[in-house]
Amino acid sequence: MSQQGGEYIAPAGSRLSAQVPEGWADQIAAYQRGEFTPVPPRHAATVVLLRDRDAAPPEVYLLKRASTMAFAGGFYAFPGGRVDPRDADAEIAWAGPPAAAWAARFGSDEAEARALLCAAVRETFEESGVLFAGPDEHSVVADTTGEDWETDRRALVSRETSLAGFLAARSLVLRTDLLGAWARWITPEFEPRRYDTAFFVAALPAGQRTRDVSGESETTAWMAPRQAVDDHIAGSALMLPPTITTLRDLCAYDTAADAVRAAAGRPLKPIMATVDQRPDGSWHLEWEL
Repeated sequence: MSQQGGEYIAPAGSRLSAQVPEGWADQIAAYQRGEFTPVPPRHAATVVLLRDRDAAPPEVYLLKRASTMAFAGGFYAFPGGRVDPRDADAEIAWAGPPAAAWAARFGSDEAEARALLCAAVRETFEESGVLFAGPDEHSVVADTTGEDWETDRRALVSRETSLAGFLAARSLVLRTDLLGAWARWITPEFEPRRYDTAFFVAALPAGQRTRDVSGESETTAWMAPRQAVDDHIAGSALMLPPTITTLRDLCAYDTAADAVRAAAGRPLKPIMATVDQRPDGSWHLEWEL
């Protein structure tokens, strides 16, 4: 894959490559010389929200991160963020596959798997107002737009409350069965901020609406995956490799339910870039997909 003005062009096959952005060369060279120890990646989770349209492919929900953000400022991304230690709370009301089943999918222990699912649901609610929870294991809340919901959302953002505490106060059950594990990407070792991010896909629950509530975004948009890819290629939408790769993968599905079902069969082997210096001296990142 080559990169020009933010464009990533994937070749046929299972490898992905991109020229390193200007300014990273010295950092990578120092890493190659063994002059610093890689920072351990922090666990994170992100959710690709999908909604169906009449006689058209499903759309995805994208946030344009504020240009002032230290990580990926100005880039389009899906709702998501870092795991909070309280996301591993075993007392949370839970519906869907047990934590042990999710742990088997991610190759992790149950506490880590539970934290990833809870972080995915919490961050999605914090950044879009969409909540994967309901009064019981067969239902989901239909409207989260009232001021009382907004008060709870802000309390989650400020960490005044945990997801488990928020759900317990409203007698709600976490609906993990609505999420499909899609991929796992790890930030390259030479970067100062590193994340081990679980990607999930999910259909927008009936009745719920996304809201531009995140202070971390400049704008939000629903668009077809193909349109998002085309905008990226045209240079009008900057995206990191995990985002554009996910969007390209989703172009193959006709409905949101098709994509969520397909998640069950996807491998979750961690994807992390390696670096290679070309004869002309330029550095390139390569991913094994």
